[in-house]
Amino acid sequence: MAFFRDAGEFRNARLVELDNGDFAVTIVKLLLFSSARIAVFEQLVDSRDHVLSAVAAKGVKELTYHRDYAGRWFLTLARGTAESRRRIEVALRSVWPLRAELFATHEVEARVAQTGVGVDPSTVADAVAVVLAQVFALSGVEQPDVAPMAAVQGRQGRDGMHTEALSRILGELQVVARAHPMGRW
Repeated sequence: MAFFRDAGEFRNARLVELDNGDFAVTIVKLLLFSSARIAVFEQLVDSRDHVLSAVAAKGVKELTYHRDYAGRWFLTLARGTAESRRRIEVALRSVWPLRAELFATHEVEARVAQTGVGVDPSTVADAVAVVLAQVFALSGVEQPDVAPMAAVQGRQGRDGMHTEALSRILGELQVVARAHPMGRW
């Protein structure tokens, strides 16, 4: 199904679409995303939906690994050479504007949160800020003071409005399926 959807049909935070490029960009993306998702999953463990609760419990363990991995590399780069520190600071400034979208509540999330099944991501922003503040304090890197990336006509990634990078990713991932639509995999 994903092989034949256009970019506007995907629903995801725009942060995950960015090209990894430099290793520091990959680490900053992973740190921000995993920190936000683990906070959501920690609350999903208490979901009224037992399957979702079980998946969240498993996800907390996986996300903890990814957050800790990213945190260690963030510290290593920040405390390493002048060049590695410069790269982590540049990466942070370029990725940070997309962080706010991780805590923006989509109407679907609001509805499932009201039923006790899901989680409103805006409720975890403060907890994530505490974790990130610890990383910044240990690394000596200052939190960037940059404005969040604006929505386009009020729409963000979860509304189907994406960065140019998603189209490039999909073009690469879908090339074989689109060239051979009747192929058997």
